[in-house]
Amino acid sequence: MRRLVPLMLFVTACTTGVETTTTTAVAPSDPATPDATIEIIPPPSGPIELAPAPPVPAGELDETVQSALEDLLAGSQAGAFESEPLDLLVEAGDPRAAWFLADLLRFVQGGPESLAISTAFTRLTGAAIDNDGHPLFVPAFDNLMSWDLPAWPGYELLKRRLYTVVEPSWDQFFTENVSLDWRYVTWGGVLIDARPFPAAEPCLRGCIPSLDDPATTDAARGDWYPDDAVVFGVVVGDDAIALPKHQMQVHEMVNLTLGGKRLGIPYCTLCGSAQAYLTDSVPDRFETAVLRTTGLLSRSNKVMYDLETGSVLDTFTGEAKTGPLAEAGVVLEQVSVVASLWGDWKRSHPDTRIIAEDGGIGRTYSPDPLGRRDDDGPIFPVGSVDPRLTVQEPVVGVVHDGTPYAFAVSDLQSVLPAASVTVDGLVVVQDGSGFRVEGPDGELPTHEAFWFAWSQFHPATLLVRVFAAG
Repeated sequence: MRRLVPLMLFVTACTTGVETTTTTAVAPSDPATPDATIEIIPPPSGPIELAPAPPVPAGELDETVQSALEDLLAGSQAGAFESEPLDLLVEAGDPRAAWFLADLLRFVQGGPESLAISTAFTRLTGAAIDNDGHPLFVPAFDNLMSWDLPAWPGYELLKRRLYTVVEPSWDQFFTENVSLDWRYVTWGGVLIDARPFPAAEPCLRGCIPSLDDPATTDAARGDWYPDDAVVFGVVVGDDAIALPKHQMQVHEMVNLTLGGKRLGIPYCTLCGSAQAYLTDSVPDRFETAVLRTTGLLSRSNKVMYDLETGSVLDTFTGEAKTGPLAEAGVVLEQVSVVASLWGDWKRSHPDTRIIAEDGGIGRTYSPDPLGRRDDDGPIFPVGSVDPRLTVQEPVVGVVHDGTPYAFAVSDLQSVLPAASVTVDGLVVVQDGSGFRVEGPDGELPTHEAFWFAWSQFHPATLLVRVFAAG
């Protein structure tokens, strides 16, 4: 660990209306490795709305609005859509009803019904939603999320009846005393992975199948995987594992043992984030958690759950949101995940193992299962995006003493290892061609994500820009 030195602070104004703090070390602790110049950009001071927010009443819905919403639900389930309930909603003028219109647009795509719902949405909220290459439910939810528009008491009960027609197993997540914000939950287009653990059979119902206790090989027998392809590297104790990106794009969840610990490793393809949770860190009265994919999304982040208890957990933070684990206040402990090229990872960790070429289940994996799906930005609702970086800029994120930090990956790649990166007691170190963050007491759980995902789940993030010294 290099010695920290006093910092000189300079405050300037940035073009986004937030203050920028530039810090430069007075003198490098190692003359051979100069300190990089650090610029700390705090979060925006207020909400970022995509359109002016409508005024919102408080309390229960008017009976006319409740009746119209019931009629819309019944019509959608019976395939007998009528426009009269939409007219009644617009006339009543309560924009909270727009949450359910956005829900309907998720399932009613294209045709005169979709047009009628989107027109009612615009008349009710004042926000125009256009088909700009995305289905209409995306801009509808984006606007509502940017306003953080309240829902009415009981909204989740109506949503429950709509969603459980698609997947009855989702009913277990609509429990009392939940902290899952159902306003932000949308359907990801697949069903729940409810296969018993361990599962090796395919997911015939159309779920994203987790990979349980996969077969692995040593690095030498991992030569089937190109050195310039990405792996997600995890180290626990003296053991290291590499998870090839193209396999993670297919399974999006791996349950395994590493360093004597049980881990669940979700990969959200939509938000570019692989994380590793110690699933045996639950209280003793619970079985070790088995992580699975629900088929639902929250602000474009996959929603995972524990197969053993039926509890939903926030995939980005590990916090239990529903079920017995939520009642027990469980937050799963994280360990770092490093996104690195395979050739660089195995040079840094020569004893690493890698998932077998067939995943241990006799499967053939396409080298690029998703193609160019995410090239044009998020395809599911995310709300407004913090303007300090572009939407899908990869960042390395870490939380230290309750404060979240994010480092742009492109910055780190341009500076390390020629210069050292130190800020607020944190030191960024290179591992393979990826990065970890060390604090005063050792390594902190670190992972990469797209900027929109990290910033929306950690809105108080301090963005750290890094430049070569001098």
